[in-house]
Amino acid sequence: MRSEEELNQAIEQHSDTVRRLCMIHLKNYADTEDIFQTVFMKYVLSPVVFETPEHEKAWIIRVTINACKDLLKSFFHSRTVSIDEALQLAAPISEDYQDVLQAVLSLPTKYRQVVYLHYYEGYTAPQISQLLGKNLNTIYTLLRRSKGMLKEKLGGDFYGE
Repeated sequence: MRSEEELNQAIEQHSDTVRRLCMIHLKNYADTEDIFQTVFMKYVLSPVVFETPEHEKAWIIRVTINACKDLLKSFFHSRTVSIDEALQLAAPISEDYQDVLQAVLSLPTKYRQVVYLHYYEGYTAPQISQLLGKNLNTIYTLLRRSKGMLKEKLGGDFYGE
């Protein structure tokens, strides 16, 4: 079991990542908070010894994604919240950013995951491949397709075009 100091440090370092990943998958603030607690409870109870800070971050991301998937598959989670409701819960943000966020949230899950990990967390395609347990070429394909979908959704204004 980890100490309170280790937990506080992990929450300080990884809370934004966990919350953003949850919002991308669940599109619901209440479920995001539930998964947030679950992830850090698993962190406290886990016997895993992390070799590096990157190993710890990758572990937390993997646990977060798995917890989100488990919640979405669960019986009680038959109701969903629309993207509009999720965006209303978010802090006030610029209209352009909100358009991009809405476009990313509207992507199918497999595309949302790679877009988030690549553009928001700064992971490379090989790192994403390892994190998600998918072939490297699959990750490149998902990134390319997601860029195309975002470009279409945003009217060609993606990347300043």
